Amino acid sequence: MTDVRGRSQGPPSPAGEDGGACTRKLIDTLESDRHLDRDQWIAFFQGRTPEALEYLSGRAREVSRRQFGRDIYTRGLIEFTNYCRNDCYYCGIRCSNAKADRYRLTDEQIMDCCRQGYQLGFRTFVLQGGEDPQLTEDRIAGLVTAIKDEYHDCAVTLSIGEWERSSYERFFRAGADRYLLRHETADPDHYRRLHPKELSPEHRKQCLRDLTEIGYQAGTGFMVGSPGQGSEQLAEDMLFIEQLAPQMIGIGPFVPHHDTPFANERAGTVEETLYCIGALRLMLPQALIPATTALGTIAEDGRERGILAGANVVMPNLSPLGVREKYELYDNKICTGDEAAECRDCLELRMESIGYRLVVSRGDHPQAGKEERNV
Repeated sequence: MTDVRGRSQGPPSPAGEDGGACTRKLIDTLESDRHLDRDQWIAFFQGRTPEALEYLSGRAREVSRRQFGRDIYTRGLIEFTNYCRNDCYYCGIRCSNAKADRYRLTDEQIMDCCRQGYQLGFRTFVLQGGEDPQLTEDRIAGLVTAIKDEYHDCAVTLSIGEWERSSYERFFRAGADRYLLRHETADPDHYRRLHPKELSPEHRKQCLRDLTEIGYQAGTGFMVGSPGQGSEQLAEDMLFIEQLAPQMIGIGPFVPHHDTPFANERAGTVEETLYCIGALRLMLPQALIPATTALGTIAEDGRERGILAGANVVMPNLSPLGVREKYELYDNKICTGDEAAECRDCLELRMESIGYRLVVSRGDHPQAGKEERNV
């Protein structure tokens, strides 16, 4: 039996009608129990077929609609720096890429993005950037406070990598509501294939545990189809996410970047990604799961298909037009030439075309409470 990357791995899975019935039974078990063990997860991924994906997507879509109706939450994405101290092998803004056109937005530019976004109906702002060596704890705390002071009814999400727990606590006290930190892979050996030795999978997981304990609506996630990923690695991802129980899960296909060591690697597929989205929706019914830009990059209708597989969030870009092409984590990123209003209007039409609607809402996790900010 081959895994999702086309290599022989693990015990053979049942074939033909019996195999289809076995996979369908695993999908039903996941929906009812919200849990599979490691061997079951491996069989689940090895059993992916077009028929299994269709069945899984239907079940996940029904679960999502029971939780959220046909509402799709929007996040205004502000990519405010593409400097990064890390040298991750898959990333276009890795520190060793001398061809990257670097930039940093000023505080004034960031606030302008928020003002424009608020007028367009965004009630969550996502500050995303590389691990910029010049990015200080003081500056992040100040930015969060400034945004929350001006937009009391909005959520602020940070996606700025690994910091010490004391920094996460300070950002939380300043008013940050959510934090995105994709673990990328829960398998230590696979992690080291994707990252330089200076980066630790154990530290990254500990950061996620710290964020959860502090009280953030925390988000993790991984690339689907990354080099070296098979059914066993995906099983480890699912077991880790079940244990962490994050409020947000951001997954998207691996898309190569031409100036990285993985330039010639095979990209992840829509089908692999949708299969993972559906599985996560059944395992964590209330999770906030985006249909990512990367999914829309590899297929014109990728984001719509993500919603129909159980996703319930989209993240239009609020960054200034002049920098959008510079925040190039992977090749052929979409919407780099559209105004913010165009991005939102386009997504609104796309969601309406499949029977959903963008809503003006913070879009919090259903179990999110009023956290005490005196950590």
